[in-house]
Order: sequence, then C-alpha cells, then structure tokens
Amino acid sequence: MTNPLRDPRDKRLPLIAGPSGMVIFGVTGDLARKKLLPAIYDLANRGLLPAGFTLVGYGRRQWSKQDFEDYVLAAVKEKARTEFHQNVWDRLAEGMHFVTGDFDDDSAFDYLAETLAQMDATRGTSGNWALYLSVPPGFFSTVCHQLERSGVAEAPAGSWRRVIIEKPFGHDQESAEELNGIVNAVFPESSVFRIDHYLGKETVQNIMALRFANQLFEPFWNAHYIDHVQITMAEDIGVGGRAGYYDTIGAARDVIQNHLIQLLALVAMEEPISFSPQQLRAEKIKVLRATKPVYPLEETTARGQYTAGWQGSTYVQGLREEEGFDPDSTTETYAACTLEIASRRWAGVPFYLRTGKRLGRRVTEIALVFKSVPHHLFGHQEAPVLEHNAVVIRIQPDEGVLMRFGSKVPGSAMEVRDVNMDFSYAEAFTEESPEAYERLILDALRDESSLFPTNSEVELSWKILDPVLEHWVASGQPDEYRAGTWGPDSADHMLTRTGRAWRRP
Repeated sequence: MTNPLRDPRDKRLPLIAGPSGMVIFGVTGDLARKKLLPAIYDLANRGLLPAGFTLVGYGRRQWSKQDFEDYVLAAVKEKARTEFHQNVWDRLAEGMHFVTGDFDDDSAFDYLAETLAQMDATRGTSGNWALYLSVPPGFFSTVCHQLERSGVAEAPAGSWRRVIIEKPFGHDQESAEELNGIVNAVFPESSVFRIDHYLGKETVQNIMALRFANQLFEPFWNAHYIDHVQITMAEDIGVGGRAGYYDTIGAARDVIQNHLIQLLALVAMEEPISFSPQQLRAEKIKVLRATKPVYPLEETTARGQYTAGWQGSTYVQGLREEEGFDPDSTTETYAACTLEIASRRWAGVPFYLRTGKRLGRRVTEIALVFKSVPHHLFGHQEAPVLEHNAVVIRIQPDEGVLMRFGSKVPGSAMEVRDVNMDFSYAEAFTEESPEAYERLILDALRDESSLFPTNSEVELSWKILDPVLEHWVASGQPDEYRAGTWGPDSADHMLTRTGRAWRRP
C-alpha cells in the first residue's frame, strides 16, 4: 500500500519492509556470522523490519531452535553496530527457526517448505520469503533444483519469492552465463538479487548525489577537463587463511570484475531520467557496453604477488609462504588495468583500476585527475611543484570528498602550492551510516533493486576483463613486490609511459 499524500519522488524517509521472512542457506559460515545476522538485528533495532519478521537457518548441524538462537545472539553481540536491546532481541528471536539438512536432502527441503507454510500461518509472513544463498557457486544448481522441486521457489498468489546470491558470479564470461542460466531456470531475473556489498556503501551511493544533485560538478565531468581517472582498492592485509578461496580467484576476479568496474560505471554513466532501478541499470549498461581494455596489454596492465616485507612495524610472510598456498603459485595479489570508454563524454580518458593485498595502507577511492592548465601564468618553475587538480571520492576508511587545487602561499612572493578542501562524512553528519549489508538486505525485502547487478552487468563486466585474464595466463609468474609497498614496478610503468603517476593516498 502506498501513501497518497507522499510525493513518490521523496527519497528522504526510510521505508519499512512489508510482511516477510528470510531463509539463509550456509547460515553457519563466516559471512552469515560476521555480516548477515548482525545486519538483520541492526535492521530490527532501527525499526525497519516488520513485526512478524521470521528468520530460518538451514545447515547440517543438529540444532534446536534454542541452539540457533544462541548462535545468532553470539554473532549479534560480537558484530552488531547498534546498541543491544533485550526487547528487540526477544521479538526477533521469537521468529527464529532452524532446519537441519544437506543441500541434496529431499526430506529436509520438504520440511523447509512445511516450516515456511507454518510461519505464513502463525507469523504473518504472507508467503513472502527472501532465500539467501550464502554458499559457494558450486552449490547453486543443487539448491535451486531443491527449491524448485520442494515448491519453496514458487510463491502463492499475491506473494513473492526472491533469491539473493553472493559473488563470485562465475570466473569468466562463459561460466557467468552458465551460472545465470542455472538461477534463471528457477527464478525470473526480476526475482534475482546479486549482492555486491560495495554498492551498499553510503559513499558509493553518494557518487550519484555528488554528480546529479549539484550543478557544480557537471561542466567538468568529461574529457574536456579530465585527464584520467584512478579507481583504487588497496588493502594492508594478506590472504592467510583464505587459500582455498583466493588461490583459485586472484585479485582481478575478486575485486576488479565486480567492485571496481561497478564504480567505473557509476562514475561514467549519464544522468538517468529517473532514480528507478530500470533507468539506473540502463545507463550503467550503456557504459559497460562501451568499455574495453586498452592495448597493448603488456604495457597497459600489471599484476603482482607480494613477498615478505614490513607491514608497518610487523614483518610478514610472502604469499607463497602463507599456509595453504603452493610455493609455485601464480595467483596475483595485485592487479591493475587500463580501460577506455568509447563515448563522447569520455573519449581519450584512460580509467586506471588497481587493487592489491599487503599494500601501503587500506583505502578505497576514486580520483578524477584534471588536465594541466594550458598556460602557466606564474612561470614554468611552478609546474613541477604543483600536482594536477583532482576530485577524490574516498569510499573507505575516511569517507568523504577531497578537492585538490593550487593556492597562493602567504607572503610577498607569488608562490603557488597545492592545498586540499576536505569534506568528511564523520564531521558533517551526526547520523551513523548503516552497514552495507543492512541496506542491501532491506532493499531485497522491499524489491528495490537499484544496487544489485543484473545478468547483463555481470556478463559485460566479465567481457571487459576476460582479455586481460587470458593475457596474464599466457604471461607466466606475476611480478613481485614487497609487502608494505604500493605494488610492482610494472604498475608504475603503466602510468609513467604516458607521463602520469599513481596517487599515493
């Protein structure tokens, strides 16, 4: 039901999810314990879940309802971002249930179907269920088949079923298309929500506000003024303990294919005619279709693997000494590539994407670097001193926007020096930003799909990255870089060959 007195264009008021529940497959895994369960409690604590919200866990453990409640409570107390309130917990715990079974267990899925029907009758969930597949992609086919066979995937008349799936969405374009076919054979695309938690971050959504709510930025957001764009996701941690996952994925598949290419699309897209999911997706897809790697790839891409070194004051191992990794591993922990967009707005502007483990510091940012002034009024001696003007969108950890420009140094001489104008979320707003999974879970319950990549977006992202990955397979061992530095020398050469340089955040 909609409020006839409310302007549908007004996005200021938070919207509460309607009658619904959620089933989490893989509820005993790290993602559920660290992210999903705390996010569900935080949503309840903010009053954004319906009174009868019901949470059903599915796993192999022989747990009673009380065992499941105790497990969720421990996760909430460890990771929830909002203050713990016993009355909120008591209401949430009333709707918690656990179903024991393997993914190929017919009887367990039949019992799950009976449980959901019972919850519809007693909890008022109205047949509306979000099915969260917090499991490796290799299990998608089995789980989807069981959901179809048991009738869980089919919603009663007037109700809905939605499936939420986690990355990775395949390992190349062909496997992504196959995976999408498996899911879409059971669920229509309109009912599929692919989680990219980066799109749920407040500062990522602020890219659209920065661009389209301000006249200030639009005139220079194009190739006439922008020299190049750098999109960076750097981490100071290694991959110890994640060998089983990371050694088959690598940095490019783990980060560039989903997170960074989605950020590129948001930065480069044209203004949509409305804020609806359909219009936002349409503009992003236009960008992705126009995006391709810059050749030759041996000059415009770089990959690396960290070796032992100093991470701050701690001496750390190299990747090949980490437990679970092959001493001859060719898995890259650093990946960088150069992309271009064939459009009037961005023709000739390179987009440099990079990500890595064990780098100088943890930071995710988008930097739009301006062209030099056509004439140095204050003499060419100033040129080496001044860097290019830049607008930097900081996504984490110090969320905000920075503008860098030249300003006169006080004194009798005409000396110009770079200064920063810095906007910080933490200083400007008293409201705490919700965790990304809170926003995404709520959006899935509300059928608000703006922040979820579609089939086309996933497949186009792989189409962009596949030539780079194929080139690297034929190139042998990644270049080495010491832990605590900013990547291999080949990454610096990517930019210095054209007279540019990476930002040091």
